[in-house]
Amino acid sequence: MAARRKARRRALEVLFEADQRRLDPLAVLKDKILRADPPVGEYAVTLVEGVVGELARIDEVLSTYSMGWTVDRMPAVDRAVLRIGVWEVLHAADVPDHVAISEAVEISQELSTDESPKFVNGLLARIAELKETLTA
Repeated sequence: MAARRKARRRALEVLFEADQRRLDPLAVLKDKILRADPPVGEYAVTLVEGVVGELARIDEVLSTYSMGWTVDRMPAVDRAVLRIGVWEVLHAADVPDHVAISEAVEISQELSTDESPKFVNGLLARIAELKETLTA
């Protein structure tokens, strides 16, 4: 699982950088693939491409269930963590929901605000509960 955790962190770096610099995440990913040492792993590429491919739907889900928070108002790290988490919950059949949520919470504990882990956990848990209606 350490490889997947590293992949999530790398995907977060790409999404965060693209968000902060207002760049296309796929262009940032391509640059990272060409220049990164250690290399960008396959699962990180899958995550970034998956999030970008479903971004409108992911942001719609986040906006709907975040209770008073727009996606734009979320801290940038939380936004990237949540986008990855939602993609994994809704689209990564090989990742159990509890693993996707736990990984997102741990990353937010390491990189974001003191309130972020609780927010990330609650929001992703709610989305996981509603998964069947959200993917139908």
